Amino acid sequence: MNELELLGPRAHGEACGQAVLKATAGDFQVDEVLDIPLSGTGEHLWLWVEKRGLNTEEAARRLARAAGVSQRNISYAGLKDRQALTRQWFSLHLPGKADPDLSAAEGETLAILKAVRHSRKLQRGAHSANGFTLRLTGLKADRAALELRLQHLREQGVPNYYGLQRFGWQGGNVADARAFAERGELPEQRNTRSRLLSAARSYLFNRALAARVAEGSWNRAQLGDLLAFTDSRSFFMAGESECSDPRLAILDLHPTGPLWGEGASPAAGAAHAQEQGIAEAEPALAAWLAKAGMAHERRILRLPIAGLTWHYPEPEIVQLQFVLPAGCFATAVVRELVDLLPAGQTDSPCEF
Repeated sequence: MNELELLGPRAHGEACGQAVLKATAGDFQVDEVLDIPLSGTGEHLWLWVEKRGLNTEEAARRLARAAGVSQRNISYAGLKDRQALTRQWFSLHLPGKADPDLSAAEGETLAILKAVRHSRKLQRGAHSANGFTLRLTGLKADRAALELRLQHLREQGVPNYYGLQRFGWQGGNVADARAFAERGELPEQRNTRSRLLSAARSYLFNRALAARVAEGSWNRAQLGDLLAFTDSRSFFMAGESECSDPRLAILDLHPTGPLWGEGASPAAGAAHAQEQGIAEAEPALAAWLAKAGMAHERRILRLPIAGLTWHYPEPEIVQLQFVLPAGCFATAVVRELVDLLPAGQTDSPCEF
């Protein structure tokens, strides 16, 4: 499966040029934003960890081994990329135990920056946002066009697509999910089951969002839409007054798309018909998600980009800084700017 099949059309026009992302791990930096005051006491040890070239699950295993506890005693808020420089929180459940010596977990790829006790463990999804610092290198783009595009993204946001990494190499996770769905089976291993269910759900959401981008309605409310605020999981129906709510214009309120599960879409009107059409085009995946007991949820279609700034440390490098809500993909922002080249390939076949 190619990128257009897994994601969908761009909303702001063709790419302004080409660049490389992640030529080094330091070109993709992520800082977890966690608005939880830590008490300093309790049976959970919270760790602020910096890692590079290491995914979250591998870091958790190293911390568990060093602490001499089961990996079940390690918690984290969200998964972070391997090929990146990331800083995120972990918590260790250590009832009745002193702080362990965790030096064995540290090295070139992992450093513990802070350790604080707290009364509760870190829950999945507890972080409110992620801060990103991205360096696009080997940049070949028209500077004026790029500047104008960046200003548009800051003012208008981007489609909230799930990133390609959710779907595996060439969409392999979707293909595997479809194979299980057509057999009416679920993977026995919990990690595999979770990965494939997530890929199927994300793929169907992207199909619904792609349809809204194609018709130009991804960033405005329609009668029957279900609306949600940026940082809320609850939603409400859009009537005539809601479609002109001023909070839509300031990127605080957004139309939502379906995260498939049990039951029909609660949207109405054109939105319901469109979402039902997506489910009917992929009946095996939609039924599989319902059979797995997934609840029908919603995800905002428009992704606001908080605090977007940029500068050019060198003529062929642009550095971006911004904050996105938890669960959203920085690559959705980059995709509206440039086409990405593999690391090491900086020659452009086109003139910009």
